[in-house]
Amino acid sequence: MPVWPNQGPAAARNMLGQSSAYDRLPYFFSDQYDVGMEYSGYTRRWDRVIFRGDPGRREFIAFWLLDGRVVAGMNVGVWDVTDPIKRLIGERIAVDERQLGDPDVPLDTLASATPGGVA
Repeated sequence: MPVWPNQGPAAARNMLGQSSAYDRLPYFFSDQYDVGMEYSGYTRRWDRVIFRGDPGRREFIAFWLLDGRVVAGMNVGVWDVTDPIKRLIGERIAVDERQLGDPDVPLDTLASATPGGVA
């Protein structure tokens, strides 16, 4: 299986003269014994890492931020959060770091903020 299975159709459309951007957000998951994780996004640069949850218990989300925006996120032992993480990344939503790190603030609330504006 190719590394980027959705890249081929976008390349074909471009070869046929259609302007088609490949804008799929990188994602992978892995289960390591009793620990499951999902990673969304990709970055080589960040200026902050914010943790939500308890890394010691292996139940947390790590967010890599650059200029107040999430550029990558990894959830470990926390499920059903991939869509809001992808939305934060894809729509470049500016976030309040305290709210992002607070498990009592629903992630969906932060991900429904206006793109470019602070939640």
